[in-house]
Amino acid sequence: MYDLQAAIAPAGVLGDGAVPLAQGLELLPLPDGPQEARPAEWSSRGPVALVDAEYFGGVGTQRAEVWDQGHRVLGPLVRGHDDPAPDVSPISLALRRLGAVGGEPHDEFDAVGLGRHRDTSDWVTSAE
Repeated sequence: MYDLQAAIAPAGVLGDGAVPLAQGLELLPLPDGPQEARPAEWSSRGPVALVDAEYFGGVGTQRAEVWDQGHRVLGPLVRGHDDPAPDVSPISLALRRLGAVGGEPHDEFDAVGLGRHRDTSDWVTSAE
């Protein structure tokens, strides 16, 4: 199982409660979902990706969008469980927009460390 609802941005953009990731990014867990996000406000300080992924047994969905200067500049990108797997996932595309770099054998998702925890609540705990 993998369940993540979060905002991701360059360090210093999201404020208190953010957890450092690799490549100069940070993650702010959104345990109540994207309705608690403030992308227009946060993105006045730098680009912000809102990401959502839910997988169970290898089947699931992924959603991502990127905001910058108060405006959505990418997405929303959505991949459902019935969609063919694209070369690049929505979350990896959003991370690229934030400057993340992937490479063999890791895509941007793995390169920044999003596999460190399997659930949003675990990210909340690591932020405390």
